Amino acid sequence: QVQLVESGGGLVQAGGSLRLSCAASGRTFTRYAMGWFRQAPGKERDFVAAISGSGGSTYYADVVKGRFTISRDNAKNTVYLQMNSLRPEDTAVYYCAVGLPVTEKQYAQAGDYDYWGQGTQVTVSS
Repeated sequence: QVQLVESGGGLVQAGGSLRLSCAASGRTFTRYAMGWFRQAPGKERDFVAAISGSGGSTYYADVVKGRFTISRDNAKNTVYLQMNSLRPEDTAVYYCAVGLPVTEKQYAQAGDYDYWGQGTQVTVSS
């Protein structure tokens, strides 16, 4: 079993920044890819970013490329999502997830992740 706890969400003005953290426990962290997804009210859960177990490969949704950066610290069993130049449309509940995706397509698919955190709210005001 893997437990994931997100933190760092909050209210920020458009153009501002936030850094989300996701602390994992329970399994060998470096085996697993980590992903961030988000879900706005009334919408589906969308892929945001993902990182391989070693941290050597990263993947981003087109809408966040150049603004968001995913990273991980395997010594701390933690993955981060640095979000800059935030926009009102980034408002959502952000979830981290753990899984074993293989292809780039799988990294962006929620169904390829096995464990999920409880989510943290990010609200960007205009």
